Amino acid sequence: MDNEQIQLVQLPAKTRGIEIFRMTEEMIPFLEKEIVSSPHRHDHYTCFFVEGGTIDHNIDFIDVRVEGPSLLVSYPGQMHQVKGMNGFEGWILAFDPKFIHETASASIQESFSDIILIQFNPEQLRWFSSLFELIRSEVEEGDSSIKNPIIGHLVNGFFSKTASLFQLQEKELILEYSSRSIEIVKIFRRLVREQFIALKKPSDYSEQMNISVSYLNDTIKSITGFSATNFIQQEVFREAQRLLCFTNKSIKEIAFQLGYEDYKYFIRLFSKSVGVSPSNFRKQNQ
Repeated sequence: MDNEQIQLVQLPAKTRGIEIFRMTEEMIPFLEKEIVSSPHRHDHYTCFFVEGGTIDHNIDFIDVRVEGPSLLVSYPGQMHQVKGMNGFEGWILAFDPKFIHETASASIQESFSDIILIQFNPEQLRWFSSLFELIRSEVEEGDSSIKNPIIGHLVNGFFSKTASLFQLQEKELILEYSSRSIEIVKIFRRLVREQFIALKKPSDYSEQMNISVSYLNDTIKSITGFSATNFIQQEVFREAQRLLCFTNKSIKEIAFQLGYEDYKYFIRLFSKSVGVSPSNFRKQNQ
């Protein structure tokens, strides 16, 4: 490795914040190039709408097979790589987060799962297929900028529907819990994703949420089975794994970047959480 930072893929300036592709023969070379590329981050949302066939991804060290009809959403900051495809039919939509209203974005950021994957029934498949056609039509008209209200409404319609279906999918798994408990978990997870480098203690988050640290811990534990500290460390060490695999930063540099002045303490925590030392993790995943 000779890189100091994880590769960040940005939308080309000429796209003005949005790209949409229908899977055709011409798209195959593009995806094949993506398959052989290194894992990378996006500074934008990338959505794979699979109407038929399959497409395989790796997202933050988790292998994900997307089998049609379904939708996978990769959000900004996630490590992402296309690993392969088989008869993939569908669409790829990429857009700047600025297109999305804060409330819709928060609903995804507060989700229990880090993998946003939704299975469609026939009616939902038809709805999304029609919407993607409308988005492409409007983009091809020429003004695909964020200032175009039609593009904004279409993309927000897509995202709001996606968030709604994903929340419904999650809700079916957590029906036995109170809405207040669910809200606490979602807000906590969003805050951790935003501030895990600076804030390492559950009390840092409970203070922001105006609840006691014991109430936060008890709520997180009762719904997820894990402590609040565990979720903070998960976020920290997921980023550490990315940096170990895809940069040549030293372990000491990574520890400091993630908010640990004592890098030996960081090594102990990483080893306990991941089950292997940072140096061995790097060797195993190079």
